[in-house]
Amino acid sequence: MSAAALALQDERVVAEVRVQFDAYETALLANDVEALDGFFWSSDQAVRYGIAETLYGAEEIAAYRRSVLRGAWERVLTRVEIRTFGSDVAVVAAEWSWDEQSGRQTQTWVRLPEGWRVVCGHVSLVP
Repeated sequence: MSAAALALQDERVVAEVRVQFDAYETALLANDVEALDGFFWSSDQAVRYGIAETLYGAEEIAAYRRSVLRGAWERVLTRVEIRTFGSDVAVVAAEWSWDEQSGRQTQTWVRLPEGWRVVCGHVSLVP
């Protein structure tokens, strides 16, 4: 596939990934760890960089989720952008606010046989 073809937004894919991202956000705010586990690729190759944690593999990501206290994330999304690359890869870039703090995150979503999954995620605070 050419670079030009990859750069075109596929609105069908944007809509599919937005549904998944919104469901992820709902699970995050509810601290629904079982649901959160299901959004990530169940692989030792999954990666998540958080505000204070560096996690490699689905097991480390799941263990971290279980250490987060309920209600720890009461953020509000302020911007969500989705970029597609073909019909099976999308990147979500989001900004959010939480009390006096703001942050940003990126997630790379891939359509796998079991459905859309986050294969790599990053969360950081905005100084």
